[in-house]
Amino acid sequence: MALKKIDGKDEIMQNESLSGMRAKKVFAGSEKEKKILTTFSIEPSFKAELEELFTDMGLGWAAGVRFALREFYKKYTSEE
Repeated sequence: MALKKIDGKDEIMQNESLSGMRAKKVFAGSEKEKKILTTFSIEPSFKAELEELFTDMGLGWAAGVRFALREFYKKYTSEE
């Protein structure tokens, strides 16, 4: 089986998956600080409660977790 060398970004973009393109867009070099991917474990029932709360706030899971972490940080760094 022969491999075809692809020259040019346009051709590469056509062969990428949608998730691959989204990931590149999120992690692409920009003026902002780069994001890192983190993982953690919680109970499914607690996650469901948090998802419901975040949905009521108009946030998705990841945005809700980021919001909660920022609020936690603000609360506990201002009380010195």
